[in-house]
Amino acid sequence: MSLNESAYRLARIVADNPQLGIEPHTIAGAEVLDFGVQSRGSLAAGLLLTRLCMGDQVQVALQADDTAGPALQPAVTVQTDRPLLACLGSQYAGWPVQADDYFAMGSGPFRLLRGREPVLESLGLAERSNVAVGVLESTELPTAGAVAEVANCVNRPAEHMTLCVAPAGSLAGSIQVVARSVETAMHKLHECGFDARQVRAGWGVAPLPPIARRNDVVGGIGRTNDAILYGGRVTLWVDVDQTEVERVIDQIPSQASRDYGRPFAEVFKSYDYDFYKVDPRLFSPAVVTIVNLRTGAARQSGRLNPDVLQQSFFDS
Repeated sequence: MSLNESAYRLARIVADNPQLGIEPHTIAGAEVLDFGVQSRGSLAAGLLLTRLCMGDQVQVALQADDTAGPALQPAVTVQTDRPLLACLGSQYAGWPVQADDYFAMGSGPFRLLRGREPVLESLGLAERSNVAVGVLESTELPTAGAVAEVANCVNRPAEHMTLCVAPAGSLAGSIQVVARSVETAMHKLHECGFDARQVRAGWGVAPLPPIARRNDVVGGIGRTNDAILYGGRVTLWVDVDQTEVERVIDQIPSQASRDYGRPFAEVFKSYDYDFYKVDPRLFSPAVVTIVNLRTGAARQSGRLNPDVLQQSFFDS
């Protein structure tokens, strides 16, 4: 079964459960599930949104964690045995969905139907499916023009699409962003020239920050990014020559970036709120462990930074 089909089956369960705080809409023929734009959302909705975003190839949960301070806080854990497809093929926000009257960062399995991304092309990631499921990070529901643009890009009728929408500064949206701990490590590996196809499994955890004010877009983006950059821990199981692990291990954690050390909202502001000006080496977990199944060797790099987490979560 394709990732789009797996996500579509899950979406049927989500859409039929009013207790999740999700509001369904039909826009230009497409099913649109509001996880936090106008709806209240919920913790359970955030966990399900993460599964949808990863083509339902993941286990995700909330657990107790003290990374961000002395008191226990919730943290988002993810676990997948299909990290290539679930993370780089689906979860990575590699599609800027843009129409004349709308913009959102697109992730989810519908990227595999569109295909026009360097990461997908270089890894040969694609699939066929009669249905398309995507996640839009936005403070607004998609317009009719945006739905038409997506339908054209995935080459599917709008009636065969399910679009899930949530801003980072919402309850469900914050969970699905913080759940990208493994994905950020996978993408950094790929950018460092490591063969991501040799990653056999991935596990990650990052603290769930307080929700920013509803209209504070930068605050929502900042806190959820800080959770991974300064509090994320990831373990990857790989099957490669050990020299490949030694070559990349110190390049993976966020501390390898020149922009490391400040809350992301400050970094973002210093670049005039342009993501593409931020050092791309920043977008990765605080601590990464790589276990080589071929050699039995484990290597770890990076460090947690609770001071920045305190500043981001509780002092701002």
